[in-house]
Amino acid sequence: MHNASVMPMEMVRSLLRNRALAGALIRREVAGRYQGSMIGRVWAFFNPVFMLAIYTFVFSVVFKARWNVGSDSKTEFALVLFAGLMVFNLFAECVVRAPSIVVTNPNYVKRVVFPLEILSYVTLGAALFHWAMSFLVWLAFYVIFFGIPPLTSLLLPFVMLPLLMLALGVSWFLSSLGAYLRDMIQITSLATSTLMFISPVFFPVSALPEEYRPVLYLNPLTHSIEQVRDVLFWGKIPNLESLVMSYLIGCVVAWLGFAWFQKTREGFADVV
Repeated sequence: MHNASVMPMEMVRSLLRNRALAGALIRREVAGRYQGSMIGRVWAFFNPVFMLAIYTFVFSVVFKARWNVGSDSKTEFALVLFAGLMVFNLFAECVVRAPSIVVTNPNYVKRVVFPLEILSYVTLGAALFHWAMSFLVWLAFYVIFFGIPPLTSLLLPFVMLPLLMLALGVSWFLSSLGAYLRDMIQITSLATSTLMFISPVFFPVSALPEEYRPVLYLNPLTHSIEQVRDVLFWGKIPNLESLVMSYLIGCVVAWLGFAWFQKTREGFADVV
């Protein structure tokens, strides 16, 4: 086994070196999910449309929830909710898949020269594909009902990048743990379901009593969800302090996860 580097820049170098391989694996991952279905990848577009309709009905009709913006528009509520849900789903897809990345690819693990670290990039790439499909659904509905999105929506890549780094770091960490501790698959699934309800996906931060809001902001997804809603729907420039904090957390988590993965990868072949 080669001496795997844990230097932060190696995260980027590895992706650049293996970008063709990563791209091919991402395409195979996405195609594999819809293999054998009658409409294929159209499901990637249909699923978010269906979920948008279901969440709109359940929360705005059944529970009569509102977003405290002085509007009773169900469409507005649905789009605000769905913007947060897109963020959460991207992160959740990476986290839920992470513990099985190594154990379900023993043929790659046995190959000394295979760059195992790119498997987390593959998972993130597939999650980004599904996020893009959801975003297209969101954008289509926004244009139909409200017109052109605010100019601040151009800042979306900048507010999404910290989330991608966070998801990548957590994926590296969990994929390593999942190789040694198979219970991580169940633990991660339970933790992700819990995380959905302690993130401001279905409610605004302002709905909480003021004394509890600092606790909610300890959840890094809170910052990403709020920032995405600000630039996509409310037309607000993201709070600079919050954005800097998101980048700092994303960079630290990404590097720590990568370093942990690199340090523990030598034992993968013995446990898969």
